[in-house]
Amino acid sequence: MAREFKNKKEKKKSQAEINRENLQAGISYINQHPLFGYSYYHLRNDGRNLGKNVYATVSSKGEILLNENMHLQPKQWAYVIAHAKLHLAFGHFDADKMPGYTITDTTGKSSWKTDFIPLLWNMACDIYIDKFLADIKFGQSIHENIETMFSGSLDDEIQIYNQLLEQNITGSNNVFGTAAIGALDMKGLEVPLVYDDSKGQFNHYTKGFSEALARSVSKAVSTAAGFDSTCEKYLSPGMQAAKWFMNHYPLLGGLASHFKIIENYSYCQKNDIQIAAIDVTLGELYLNPTAGLSFEELKFVLAHEYLHAGLMHHNRCNGRDHYLWNVACDFVINGWLHELQVGTMPEAGLLYDVSLKGMSAESIYDLMLSDMRKYEKLNTFRGYHKGDIIGGASSGNTSGTTLDDFCRNAMQQGLEYHVGSGRCLVPAGLIEEIRALSMPAIPWDVSLAKWFDTYFAPLEKHRTYARPSRRQASTPDIPRPRCAPLDIAINSRTFGVVIDTSGSMDAKTIGKALGSIASYSVAHDVQFARVVFCDADAYDAGYISPEDIAGRVAVKGRGGTALQPAINLLETAKDFPKGGPILIITDGEIEEHLDIKHEHAYLLPKGNRLPFRAKGQVFYFDN
Repeated sequence: MAREFKNKKEKKKSQAEINRENLQAGISYINQHPLFGYSYYHLRNDGRNLGKNVYATVSSKGEILLNENMHLQPKQWAYVIAHAKLHLAFGHFDADKMPGYTITDTTGKSSWKTDFIPLLWNMACDIYIDKFLADIKFGQSIHENIETMFSGSLDDEIQIYNQLLEQNITGSNNVFGTAAIGALDMKGLEVPLVYDDSKGQFNHYTKGFSEALARSVSKAVSTAAGFDSTCEKYLSPGMQAAKWFMNHYPLLGGLASHFKIIENYSYCQKNDIQIAAIDVTLGELYLNPTAGLSFEELKFVLAHEYLHAGLMHHNRCNGRDHYLWNVACDFVINGWLHELQVGTMPEAGLLYDVSLKGMSAESIYDLMLSDMRKYEKLNTFRGYHKGDIIGGASSGNTSGTTLDDFCRNAMQQGLEYHVGSGRCLVPAGLIEEIRALSMPAIPWDVSLAKWFDTYFAPLEKHRTYARPSRRQASTPDIPRPRCAPLDIAINSRTFGVVIDTSGSMDAKTIGKALGSIASYSVAHDVQFARVVFCDADAYDAGYISPEDIAGRVAVKGRGGTALQPAINLLETAKDFPKGGPILIITDGEIEEHLDIKHEHAYLLPKGNRLPFRAKGQVFYFDN
């Protein structure tokens, strides 16, 4: 009996795996299709919430939920996804396409002239889409032949709606959609989409589908006529936008001249690029030709990607989460472009928040760590949970210089020419970043030395008669003063060191950090440091000479640790000064919050990061 139960369980699991594989195959099938593989859609598996007998639903925001628990073949899944996409492409959520919907005045208020039945409109749209898919013979239908099930005219959705209304059909028996019988597969019909032409608003889904259709037809005609459709003698929209930067916008003109614009539909679909992305290492900028962007929106998107390259965002991640770092950089860039008024902000993939104005990408990243779930759901210009910065640190060459040097020089020279030619004002934050990047980076040990300077100013010498100078031994009867440092108690000129000995840092790595600490301590007349070792518990080693600390380290190697007990031990110690700073050496595998009242700083191996936003300075050393 137990064996039979186990076999049934294995069979059920195997069927679930088959369903997921068929769904992924269907998604791949539709992504390769020139008519339905275009962007602006977000496919998500949501089998738990959709319920039984529901294949898919689509919202007016472009979110398509798929039920992976349903058993369909790959071509049937492609049919279901295409059905959902066509609801958006045909404007079935648009107010001007719906029967009886009108804008009553210039304030944008809208109303229904007649009683509108959402379920019936959904049914009419489903019938129209099924007829379209049958005509182009796409995928494998999940319904019976539409012409045998519906005898009326199939010319347009409103005509079908009126015919159903005349027949007293309410839509409760709708079997033509991708939801359960009589249910809506279009979510959000109660609030139709209204576009204001005067503000440049339009349906991106409809425009993207129209351009995909035009490209598909053009390619078919060119192939039939014997022409190579890849040989284009005209400038594409993306190339025209890039040329505009080279001719009219010196701040980014140098970068625009370097990066190759690639508007390859197949490549964008294969690499999940909905609008745009950039690979600084390869010197390529990718634009999805079916994104439906206007020329002004293209200028904004190109400027966005150029700034990613020019500001070295691909090299400044430094162990942070790549996607969250990308999002933080997007917020900064889009804020600057809003001030510069370069092009027009597109609606899709735009990350812009006025409350973050003036903050650096590093500060925004630290802020996002407090609510990672919220920010992980945001879309970049590449798409859902995809960073538009492709690749990592670069080391390629451009005309004898490194690629990084080229990007820095291009931004610096572009800024000087831009300002010198009297162009529009450049945000102060952007100017600071460009000039900071043109300067050589300050080594971590120099930064740490400056931190010591802040708390331990050099001791001034004073005159004393306590002990005669030996140079005056020939005339001992004549007292002369000598210069000597001030006599200050040990515990008034000291600092605390908390050393995490339980993580991935070995003794050699810690010793390297402590070596620099020892040299700076001696140079600043700090004779002893209060040391606390910490793994599972805190171990107070008392005051130790800095040069002797490294020899006392014993790495336990037991994974993560809690540093708060060590901090509490130092801050409550009676022989540790109230204003004494604390230096924390860790690999970052610690608790998600530390309560530290004293001034403090962190010393981490390069590539690691803290699990929270640090209030003190953070130094990264090469391990």
